[in-house]
Amino acid sequence: QVQLAESGGGLVQAGGSLRLSCAASGRTLSSHAMGWFRQAPGKEREFVAAISSSVGRTYYADSVKGRFTISRDNAKNTVYLQMNSLKPEDTAVYYCAAAGVITTRDRMYDYWGQGTQVTVSS
Repeated sequence: QVQLAESGGGLVQAGGSLRLSCAASGRTLSSHAMGWFRQAPGKEREFVAAISSSVGRTYYADSVKGRFTISRDNAKNTVYLQMNSLKPEDTAVYYCAAAGVITTRDRMYDYWGQGTQVTVSS
């Protein structure tokens, strides 16, 4: 079992930055691909970014490409999402998740955190 806990969310003005963290316990993250998803009120959960377990291959949603960066520190069992140039439409609950392989499909992720709220004011 892998337990995931997100942190770093909050309220920020448009154009600002936040860094989300996802800390794992129970098992090492090093063998898992990791992803970030988000869900805005009244909308379906959507893929944001993913990173492979070893070589650091990354995927991004078009809506965040060039603004968000996913990274991982396997020694700290932590994954990060650096979010720059935030927009009001980035407002959502952000979730981290662990999967066997890197993928944009949420159904492929086995473990999920509880989420952290990100609110971007205009």
